[in-house]
Amino acid sequence: MLSNRTALLATTALAPTLWGTTYLTTTLFLPEDRPLLSATLRALPAGVLLLALCPRLPRGAWWWKSWVLGVLNIGAFFALLFVAAYRLPGGVAAIVGGLQPLLVALLASRVLHERLTGRMLAAGVAGLLGVCLIVLQAEARLDALGVLAAVAGTLSMASGIVLTKKWGQPAPPLATTAWQLITGGVTLLPVMLLIEGLPATPLTTTNLIGYAYLSLAGTAFAYFVWFRGISRLPASTTAFLGLLSPVVAILLGWTIAGEHFRPVQIIGIVVVLGSISAVIVSATTNPAVTGLGSLAGAP
Repeated sequence: MLSNRTALLATTALAPTLWGTTYLTTTLFLPEDRPLLSATLRALPAGVLLLALCPRLPRGAWWWKSWVLGVLNIGAFFALLFVAAYRLPGGVAAIVGGLQPLLVALLASRVLHERLTGRMLAAGVAGLLGVCLIVLQAEARLDALGVLAAVAGTLSMASGIVLTKKWGQPAPPLATTAWQLITGGVTLLPVMLLIEGLPATPLTTTNLIGYAYLSLAGTAFAYFVWFRGISRLPASTTAFLGLLSPVVAILLGWTIAGEHFRPVQIIGIVVVLGSISAVIVSATTNPAVTGLGSLAGAP
């Protein structure tokens, strides 16, 4: 019983861990000032690949539901994510996502009727405090448009998480993930062509490597395990796992990109990890409250 829950939490946590590498990948591998191109090439090829692996199309209301989820979780989120990634340091851009668990917990209590406990609120506030400790001490210029894009992206994905949980999955996770990636990518494509146009110069080998990594590992695989986790975990628990993304981003910025941070930012990381641990422990010890009881026989 415990091993099934632990395995599910661990595999779901792989998604935000991989997303935490997006910011460094954008900085080191992708062409400058092409956020919409990056978003489109990340989503559309990944969706086509997953649909080829699981060739099932939506039925009935799931044509428009997939489009709504594709815009919230993929289209709008990716575009805003890359705008933030281009205009902010990697760690700072990712850390704005620290707002997401609190937003999802509040939305889930209203829309999904998940219990909003004091521990959940305390963990959300602690997570937000932790990311603030990191952001406020970052030795970097905070671009206003970049911050707004990061916040808007967080709101978009928080809404997408709650609706994904509310509407469920009428097909295997590979298929439903493919639908969202394709609809999100198709939505981005005309916007990208209108605003940015096609690249004036061919993409370099470095660019292609970066896009391939983001599309295969950071999108196709990551979103598959993410949506699978959302279908089996409470929405608020899944959202707290998302806090791993800014932690990974800031650590990569420090170890690889040479970004500097002060001891108080280390405290912030510890606080963030503590808030995630508190929610996971609560989900493990109180399955009836958190909704994990149904995982007893989950494969």
